[in-house]
Amino acid sequence: MKDLPRVPLAALPTPLQRARRLEAAIDAPPIWIKRDDLVGFALAGNKARKLELLVADALEHGCDVLLTGGGPGSNHCQATAAAARVANLECRLVMYGIEPVPPPANLRLSRAFGARVSFTDDPDRASVDAALEAAAQELRAAGRAPYTIPRGGATPLGAAGYALAAEELAGQLAKEEVEAVTVVVANGSSGTQAGLVAGAAALALPWQVIGAATSRDPQESRRRVLELAAGCADLLGATGPEPEGVRVLDARGAGYARRSPAAREAAELAAGTEGLLLDHVFTAKAMATLIEVVRQGAEGPFVFIHTGGLPAVLDDPAPFGEEGIG
Repeated sequence: MKDLPRVPLAALPTPLQRARRLEAAIDAPPIWIKRDDLVGFALAGNKARKLELLVADALEHGCDVLLTGGGPGSNHCQATAAAARVANLECRLVMYGIEPVPPPANLRLSRAFGARVSFTDDPDRASVDAALEAAAQELRAAGRAPYTIPRGGATPLGAAGYALAAEELAGQLAKEEVEAVTVVVANGSSGTQAGLVAGAAALALPWQVIGAATSRDPQESRRRVLELAAGCADLLGATGPEPEGVRVLDARGAGYARRSPAAREAAELAAGTEGLLLDHVFTAKAMATLIEVVRQGAEGPFVFIHTGGLPAVLDDPAPFGEEGIG
């Protein structure tokens, strides 16, 4: 795969750890955890790999403002604010809805990193998209050079961060003498799964990559994965994925950012067996998907991509239920 310009942010490679106690608890084949929650930059999780490429692109284009958006609890917004400081850029964030009281950890961190935050006053998450374009026009009219990043950093270039992560993971698995795996990852804006799919296709890896759709309808998420993965492959000078190799399962439960019983069980199991902290928005629902696939009889071995989300865990007054883990 082609080398792409990067601004180093993440402490790579992140660890790959065997989850033997979790395996025993659910009677599973081997499960490996790719610890991108330990990426070593702010509390960025999976966003750090994407931002390494996106910030480098912003600098190459002479931009002076990183402009992006999401929700008040957005991991991506907090990570972008931190990355802007490293790159000596200004950061502007657009968030849907109205400012929550009290503000969640990620919003507090975004402001602590110096980001200027505005709200759309519309609870629809898609309201951010039009507001970003309006903000970019306003900045350009003022003589600034904004670099607009869509929600979640979901662009072909952002996805390439996870194509490179696929190469890193393949090397770690080879050392463990593991080759064919089922990879399970949360799918919010689809960029992380798209990068893994593109990387696996480029390197002809015998992987199945399952996305746990936590935000959008699974069919819409699958369409986005294919589109982003094809664009990512073009950037890397690689062969794109075959559509039949892209699998997305519905993990939304009652809806985006709403806790599901399966996600709570998964969070309790992960914490009670491996000391892993999973957030109810993304990673707990992805782990619930892995557990369901295991219970349906899939053979494995499995790799679970831990994409982070610690601020949401810390914001949660009862991440494992009122009585904690028994």
